[in-house]
Amino acid sequence: MADIRSMTAPEVKQLVRWADAEGWNPGRNDAECFWRLDPEGFLALAQGNQFLGGGAIIRYSEAFGFMGLFIVRESHRGQGLGTKLWFARRDQLLSRLGEGGTIGLDGVDAMVPFYAQGGFEPFTRHRRYELTESPADLQRASQVVDLSTVDFTQISAFDRDCFPAPRDHFLKAWITQQGAISLGFVDNGRLRGFGVMRPCIRGWKIGPLFADSHNVANELFAAFQLQRNDEPIYLDVPENNPIGIDLCGMYQMEEVFGCVRMYLGKPPELDHEKIFGITTLEVG
Repeated sequence: MADIRSMTAPEVKQLVRWADAEGWNPGRNDAECFWRLDPEGFLALAQGNQFLGGGAIIRYSEAFGFMGLFIVRESHRGQGLGTKLWFARRDQLLSRLGEGGTIGLDGVDAMVPFYAQGGFEPFTRHRRYELTESPADLQRASQVVDLSTVDFTQISAFDRDCFPAPRDHFLKAWITQQGAISLGFVDNGRLRGFGVMRPCIRGWKIGPLFADSHNVANELFAAFQLQRNDEPIYLDVPENNPIGIDLCGMYQMEEVFGCVRMYLGKPPELDHEKIFGITTLEVG
């Protein structure tokens, strides 16, 4: 008989290792960053001392939470255990939110009907693009600076235009994680965009990439490419920001994966035209 219980920090690390085995290409520091985001935000499926599966149920605020990183060990699939775990996660996260709170998730196409049965509705598609070659004439614009030089209050305010809830604690850790490259675009003292490129098992992922125009996003993206060391870069772009898709087209990036952003509850009101790349598919 499998039980549902809270996960431990080592189990979150194990879950991220399983994500790598599934081909999700997680960031090298994801387990630590995700755990610090919400230590109470993970549920495990276990049989005695055996860890069988788990998933994140991150509470960002009274009004918003996110479900992700949902994996059951291959040897225990097809037994209804994943369904048991998923609904337990949904119900526990709902209990951690206030009345009328919204939950988001990113689901692969095959799972969309199942999530719909749990009350989630599709909102937009997230397309993952891969860059393997960069133009030879790239330059770093003078307005692109190390994000550590920018007043954090500006970073936090810009992030709130693009994310449904305050997440300052996580954002500070995410920006400064080991090996990450974090850049901002500052014009006349005003932050007009920022992004984080983190090292992954294979190459780099940029997320978030938030900017108030195509030009600003392009300058940030060009600056990131200058530091990729010939490794691939991945960017998860919302389909409801067409100029974000256009940016990937400029560099002849290849679409290699896609999933559907779904919400249980009212979709958050965000400046979608500023979102050129989401932070992660795992925790929002």
